[in-house]
Amino acid sequence: HDALPISLSEPEIFLTQLRAILRASAHGKTQIMIPMLAQTHEIDLTLNLIAQAKKQLEERGIAFDPNIKIGAMIELPAAALTLPMFLSRFDFLSIGTNDLIQYTLGIDRTDNTVANLYDPLHPAIIQLIAKIISEANAFNTSISVCGEMAGDAKLTKLLLAMGLKDFSMHANQILVVKREILKSNTSKLKARLPKILQTYNPETIKELVEKL
Repeated sequence: HDALPISLSEPEIFLTQLRAILRASAHGKTQIMIPMLAQTHEIDLTLNLIAQAKKQLEERGIAFDPNIKIGAMIELPAAALTLPMFLSRFDFLSIGTNDLIQYTLGIDRTDNTVANLYDPLHPAIIQLIAKIISEANAFNTSISVCGEMAGDAKLTKLLLAMGLKDFSMHANQILVVKREILKSNTSKLKARLPKILQTYNPETIKELVEKL
């Protein structure tokens, strides 16, 4: 979480990085995604710096894509719970499930003493993710899921039930997830989602997800 505040506290370094990304956008499809956002002032300052970087390149006559898409990574509970703030400011969003789970449950997944409590099917997690996907779809904003959940074929149908259309994962996970997607009936999956979201027992949730 320190990376973005450090970048914002060193605007000249951040502007150099932004100009480099913008210059690359002149040579092929490029997007900018901002991680670990939670505060309105962080969002607005970041977007203002991107606009400033564009202006600097324009003044120097350097080519870039003026319509480059700007996105945000939703990986903090604060961001998930204030999603309209992001939907009104960004072109696309991505849910960073690894950090979202860790920060929501207050569990360090690298700590072996509590790693067993790191649970993507915790009711708070699935309700947060369902909320994010639903709100983004209603706003017609592109939403993707990345992190371990996106590449876990056992959770593919659950994410489809939530209305997810864009999965981001390691290349070696694509085939098995694609297989799950191709054999899924999204209408039937969506009809079963309310029962899962209304359940607070993790074991029951697991059983319902397995039956999707």
